[in-house]
Amino acid sequence: MIVGCDPKADSTRLVLGGLVQKTVLDTLREEGEDIKLDAVLKEGYGDIKGVESGGPEPGVGCAGRGIITSIGLLEQLGAYEEDLDYVFYDVLGDVVCGGFAMPIREGKAKEIYIVCSGEMMALYAANNICKGISKYAQRGGVRLGGLICNSRKVEGEAELVAAVAKEIGTQMIHFVPRDNAVTRAEINKKTVIDFSPEEKQADEYRTLAQKIDENDMFVVPKPMKIERLEKILQEHGIMS
Repeated sequence: MIVGCDPKADSTRLVLGGLVQKTVLDTLREEGEDIKLDAVLKEGYGDIKGVESGGPEPGVGCAGRGIITSIGLLEQLGAYEEDLDYVFYDVLGDVVCGGFAMPIREGKAKEIYIVCSGEMMALYAANNICKGISKYAQRGGVRLGGLICNSRKVEGEAELVAAVAKEIGTQMIHFVPRDNAVTRAEINKKTVIDFSPEEKQADEYRTLAQKIDENDMFVVPKPMKIERLEKILQEHGIMS
């Protein structure tokens, strides 16, 4: 099951064949609290279940609170009682808001994987997320499983992300190359594995899935001071 924890509500769209799914918060606003699970949970490619928490109306309310409300409702409706292999929380990369960190803080998620690239701000954000994980790990079982490099074709990108991962005490679990197969699949409202399973890029995602399934390296990260991060960026030619 995928639980989209981003106000844009786009985490499950391709798995559901392009369906712009009605979010939990929109459903609550329009229908009240007396709703059934199938009103907010849809099934898509490969029998994957998808839920979108959604967010408040633009300019009103707190999106983080929406995640708290959504996960609470899913528990109440029995979404977690089914025979699930995995539950993925696709969370906005910002742990400043406690609501966005709710799956981590409340122990809903046990393994954290940070998707980043070799760009400076992406690595800055990854390091910042590690600060939040480190804090919540002290009072729960959540651990960092690694960095996933979603390539932006930055020069020396794999080496840079691997160096950052090593510095914070984890691993770059996989390097996902940039490929136009992703764009073609998105245009056709499908994932790469669904749209063109024979593509080399599809094999990259299968390899990533296998690595996550078999991963046994879980750590409490050691976030860097900004000066150290900038030093690593300089060593790899990103900053001058």
